Amino acid sequence: MALAHTHSIPRSRVEAVLRLAGIDEVARRRVKGFSLGMGQRLGIAAALLGDPATVILDEPVNGLDPEGVLWIRTLLKSLAAEGRTVLVSSHLMSEMALTADHLVIIGRGRLLADTTVERFVRDSGTGSVKAVTPEAGLLTELLAAPGVQITADTPGVLDISGTDAEHIGRTAAAHGIPLFELTPRTASLEQAFMDLTRDSVEYATTPTPHQEPHPEGATA
Repeated sequence: MALAHTHSIPRSRVEAVLRLAGIDEVARRRVKGFSLGMGQRLGIAAALLGDPATVILDEPVNGLDPEGVLWIRTLLKSLAAEGRTVLVSSHLMSEMALTADHLVIIGRGRLLADTTVERFVRDSGTGSVKAVTPEAGLLTELLAAPGVQITADTPGVLDISGTDAEHIGRTAAAHGIPLFELTPRTASLEQAFMDLTRDSVEYATTPTPHQEPHPEGATA
């Protein structure tokens, strides 16, 4: 209400954003008793109070429970669908993969990427193709070429990068090699982000087994 009064915003708008944020039932409670998630919802309600054309949010899902995360994800998409510009700063790549259309990645004050999510993941070069075949050795020999990397951690199962499923399938068919499975594996946004920002980490940690270092200095 204080924000509304200082900006000549009617009380009805206050009630509307509190309902939108799902905290209208606690409107009379003191903020100091709010949980982290409730405080986050209140901050988002305040940001939307003036019905802005541009919304800027920093780590908006911080402190939210799963229902709250789904709510903010839906809210951001609906705001964008209304024609608003929605800018979100976050280190949560899994959430950005489900929410963002366009990425701007900054590491140590340098612009590292300015592209769509789809193109960024596609161009990361970290995708691969899983091929399951009883002729793994022969297929490996036939696919051998500069830039093609093939690993076989399990007998009969190949992980192939540097070429696509179509080429692998056509090569196998041309030589009568049966394929039980041919599955493209698209790199995750998180993995593509980690690969890009590996040299832009401000506070690098020593990874424990099966743990990647977290690039604290990089943000999407």
